[in-house]
Amino acid sequence: MSAARPRRVFGLLGLALGLVVGMSACSTKRVTIDTDPDAPITVFAASSLTGAFGVIGTAYTAAYPDAKVEFSVGASSELVAQINQGAPADVFASADGESMGRLEPGTNGAPENFATNRLQIIVAPGNPKGIIGLADLARADVVFVSAAPQVPIGRYTQQVLAAAGVIAAPKSLEANVKGIVNKVVLGEADAGIVYVTDVLAAGSKALGVDIPGPVNVVATYPIAVPAASKHPDAAARFVAFVRSPAGQAILARFGFGRP
Repeated sequence: MSAARPRRVFGLLGLALGLVVGMSACSTKRVTIDTDPDAPITVFAASSLTGAFGVIGTAYTAAYPDAKVEFSVGASSELVAQINQGAPADVFASADGESMGRLEPGTNGAPENFATNRLQIIVAPGNPKGIIGLADLARADVVFVSAAPQVPIGRYTQQVLAAAGVIAAPKSLEANVKGIVNKVVLGEADAGIVYVTDVLAAGSKALGVDIPGPVNVVATYPIAVPAASKHPDAAARFVAFVRSPAGQAILARFGFGRP
């Protein structure tokens, strides 16, 4: 019995040492960071930036021919959820600061504001329902659509209606602002509240009804490099281009205001 005990203790010690070595190896594992400024990057951008960022991407790759940029667009709230779940985003351009603030484990450097936007009522060409203001969205004969409150445009819509003292229940909640635009353009809804830039992008397929300044919302757009980006140098260069005079000129063409 006395001879067997030392062998048992040695076995336990060996197991413990093996665990320590294994844990040490895991703790020293590093994420590879690519410092090449031309490394391909993925930009997650709010859906209201679709058109503007498409042109910015073309201008950026013209300025840096070896650069490669891919875009993923959607509601800012959904994009930040995807990034937090491990989606490989190198740049996040949000339509609101709240979504940016939910980014985990944060950003590589402080987020920087790069654009502003305002809200407008979108209706069909010719405004067949004669909608002239926010109060008309509460009419029984008007099909009004919006987005969920966690989506920036949905939250902004609630703020505008509350400021105007209007209670209007949307007939449906779309996934993002583009969903609202599509409902109106396709004739499936009479009106919605979207960004001024979305009405401009719709061209002849829609008409905008102004919202008075005192109750309107100024949406501020921040941009940042997520802390988990594997291409921070390339991502930082893209962010700088968006905030450069060239990037700002493109955003202005699409109706965005300066930060």
